[in-house]
Order: sequence, then structure tokens, then C-alpha cells
Amino acid sequence: MHANLRNYLPILDWGRSYTRATFSGDLIAALIVTIMLVPQSLAYALLAGLPPEAGLYASIAPIILYAIFGTSRALAVGPVAVISLLTAATLGNVVEQLGVGYAVAALTLAFLSGLILLAMGLFRLGFLANFLSHPVIAGFITASGIIIAASQLKHILGVEASGHNLFQLLLSLFQNLDAINWITFALGAGATGFLFWLRKGMKPLLKSMGVSPRMADVATKAGPVAAVVVTTALVWGLGLADRGVRIVGDVPQSLPPLTMPDLSFDVVSALMVPALLISVIGFVESVSVAQTLAAKKRQRIKPDQELIGLGAANLGAAFTGGFPVTGGFSRSVVNFDAGAETPAAGAFTAIGLAIAALALTPLIFFLPQATLAATIIVAVLGLVDFGILKRSWSYSKADFFAVAATILLTLGMGVEVGVTAGVVLSIFLHLYKTTKPHIAEVGLVPGTQHFRNINRHQVETLDHVLTFRIDESLYFANARFLEDYIYDRVAGQSSLKHVILMCSAVNEVDLSALESLEAINERLAALDMQLHLSEVKGPVMDRLQREHFMDDLTGRVFLSQYDAFQALR
Repeated sequence: MHANLRNYLPILDWGRSYTRATFSGDLIAALIVTIMLVPQSLAYALLAGLPPEAGLYASIAPIILYAIFGTSRALAVGPVAVISLLTAATLGNVVEQLGVGYAVAALTLAFLSGLILLAMGLFRLGFLANFLSHPVIAGFITASGIIIAASQLKHILGVEASGHNLFQLLLSLFQNLDAINWITFALGAGATGFLFWLRKGMKPLLKSMGVSPRMADVATKAGPVAAVVVTTALVWGLGLADRGVRIVGDVPQSLPPLTMPDLSFDVVSALMVPALLISVIGFVESVSVAQTLAAKKRQRIKPDQELIGLGAANLGAAFTGGFPVTGGFSRSVVNFDAGAETPAAGAFTAIGLAIAALALTPLIFFLPQATLAATIIVAVLGLVDFGILKRSWSYSKADFFAVAATILLTLGMGVEVGVTAGVVLSIFLHLYKTTKPHIAEVGLVPGTQHFRNINRHQVETLDHVLTFRIDESLYFANARFLEDYIYDRVAGQSSLKHVILMCSAVNEVDLSALESLEAINERLAALDMQLHLSEVKGPVMDRLQREHFMDDLTGRVFLSQYDAFQALR
């Protein structure tokens, strides 16, 4: 019972071995991540179309809940760019249609996302995320990064602009160019340039000045706070808010409030599909980051328990004034690099953000929105990777066309269409690849008991025997392809007496494939040929023996392909 409880509450596992040294590492990491998260949380709330405090609220309770239920030692949970953009795209449509409050709709979206993730975890459905092709997801994130950056240009320029895709955004910006606020532009462009330089140039500069590598790293991570402080001071000191510079304004000085999502049928039904898409995308992004960081310390995560952890985090966001959250790449890497040893670092980060929400919010009254926009732009452009197009083109044309289609659809029709297309294309790609399995005609490598493709190796074959190695499980989508392939190959071959299907790579034969094997057996028998099987795996053999196919098989089942070759020689 205790071991079972530890599976669902990983805190009981790592908490038993918690030491003072671990506490020290977690506390330092939490301090660095908190400094980074204050401007980032405000920025992502802005991206989601919510008040800035929602970003802080969404970064407190969810982090604590993930620390209790999650399995990654370094994952930092909270608002992230892609999920914030999906939230904005979803809520923009639903609020207009149903007349429900924007913030309440965001809570409901987080609540439904939490329920979906929790259900997937409890029913061990983490494998469903495997249906999303990683190249397609990379394409979607690249396109989303471009749209997010474009959507923030209005804050950099100080103009009005709107649109759900790249072309609408750019057209809207172009139409409003005459209204640029040049002071806002100077602040935004300056902050953006500084943040880009910070990523590449600050650490080498500090090292050249004799600063220790660790201190240089900490200073670089904390650098965005300098942009916040300087631009806020400029707006306050020079009275720039009176000259058209848009500021954050009043942010409630409080801990996250207790909130309730709207569970009316109309709202739930309108948000269910977007919540499912947000859940799956968020889980894929989160688990990818968690697995990468865990591998660096030879640790393991449990994907199904990660679903429960992320589900709990989203439910926490729903009841504390937040919006959908997941594990973020940049903050998790910072958390890891800063020395986080356990999820307690996340809990300490939440405490730091709670203090910020209580004590620091009056200090950001004059924070220009252009600085938050700069924070978002620099963060998301790091996710843009057009290299995936080159890699997929050189490796697999099918992957390339799926990635290119996802990027173009996301840019041209918006993130909702893009993410839906990504899911559909990932599944289609899998089906396409398995509908035409690789089938090799094989022969014996002289002097060995190994069989290889006759087109790649010098092998020995028999004129009256034909052996096919099937490199895929057999199911409804590829069974007919196997039939046609064999019929085409044996047509007109009067000297052939035996056909062997080498099944070493076949892990599954469904009912449709069984019927195809029966048809092949009958067709070959009519041509005075025998059908044999070799190297059939135990579970596959168990299924075949349940049906009359084994009684009707004209040939034999051989333990190894070498046995078949020798017996039919």
C-alpha cells in the first residue's frame, strides 16, 4: 500500500532523502528562477490576453501541486508561450460566441485541461502523445513562435493590431504604421536588443572581466530584470506614460484568489476540444523537456505520473485565478542549470512568486508593455527552428512535407488549425508509412545462418523457393499491400514451389491481416505452391493457433529461417 502511494505521490520518495545540501541547491535555483519568472509570468499573461497578475497566479499553486505529484526533479511548471497563444486564440472565439467573461473562460479552459490530463494519467494513456510526430511538433512550435513574435510587435510599436494568423497580423500592423509611438518603439527596441545581447554577449563579457563562471551565469539569467528596472524607471522618471507609452498599471497586491470555472454545458462543450489540444501539446512539450533533463542526471520520469502532475497543476490554476500551464523549456533549463536537486525548488519558487505578488506589484505600475513584449519575442524566437525543414528533407521526404504543411497551415490559418493539422498529419504519417511496409526478398549469406536482402548482399537462393522478410506488423491498413506484393512477385514463376514469409519483425497480426494470409494461402495453393512461415513470435503464434488458418496452411511453420531453407533445399 505504501509503495503504491509513493507511485502517485513522488514527494514521499524524494522527500525521505532530503538533506541540507539538497535544500541549499534547491533554494539557490529557486531564487534565480523566481527572478526570471516575475517578468516572464507577466508577459505570458499579456500574451494570453489576461491581466498581468494572472501570470503570477498561474505560477504559484500549479508549481506547488506539480512538486507533490510530478516525477521530474527539474521541470518548472507555469505559463509558456505556445500554450498562452493557444489560450488567447481559443478564448477570443468562445468569449465572442457565448458572451462569457474572458478570465472565467480561461479558468474553465485550465480546469478542463486539468481533468483531461488527470484522466489520461489515471488510465495510463500517456502513450497517446506518441501519435504526435516530433518533427511535426517542431514545425508547429516554429510557426507558433513566429506568430507570437509578430503578435507582440504592436506593443513594441505602440499601435493597435489584431489577427489570428501571420498574414492578418502583418497586414494589421502595416495599416497602422502611421500611428507608431516612437518613444514606445525606442523602449521596446532597446529592451529587445539588450535581451538578445544578454543571451550571447553578457556571459563572455563578464568572464573576460574576471567574474567567476557561476556568477556570470547567474547575472545573465537575472539580466531581464535589469531591462524591467531600467525601462520602468525611465517611464516613471520622465513621465512617459503621459506621452502615450502603455504601462502595466495597477496590479492587485494579493495572493492568488479562490476562483471558480464556469461549468455550464455551452461553455464546457465549446472549450472541450481546444482543452484536449492544449493538454496534448502541453504534455508533449513538458515530457520532452523533463526526459531530456532527467537523462543528464541518469534519472527517469514516469510519463503517466507526469500527466497526473500536470493535471493537478492545471486544476490548481483553475481555482486560483490562472490559466492553462505546462512545463516550460527555458525556465526548466534555468532551474536545472542553477542546481535544482528536487521538485522542492519549484515549491520555493512559488513562495518567492507569492512574496512578489504581495510586495512587489506596486513597483511594476510603470512597467511598459513594450518591455514585456520584448521578453516574449526573445523567448519565443529561441524556439524557432527552420533547421527541421533541412533535416527532414534530407532524411525523409514524407516527414518534410508534413512539417512544411504544419508550418504553412499554422502561419496562414492560425494556431488552432495548425495544431489540429499537426495531430492529423502525425497520425496520417504513421498510417502512410505502415500501409506500405518494407518487404525484402532474402537469401542465405554463404558460410552463415543469416539471411539478408538479395539486392544488398551476395546471397544464396533456391530457384524453387522464394522468401520474403516482412519488416512491419500486419494489420488492416497494410494487409492488402502484402497480398498484392506477393501475387505480383510469383506471377508467371512456374518453377516456384514454396513461398516463405519470414516473420521476425512481425509483432502483431490483426483479423484483417489473418484473412489476407488465408487468401494468400489459398491463392498459392491454386498455383501449386506451398506457403510457409518462419521465425513467428510466440504471441503472434498463439493468436494464429486460435483460428483454422493453421489447419489449412499448405506448408509448415519453422522455428528459424535457416531450418526452413535447409528443409526445402
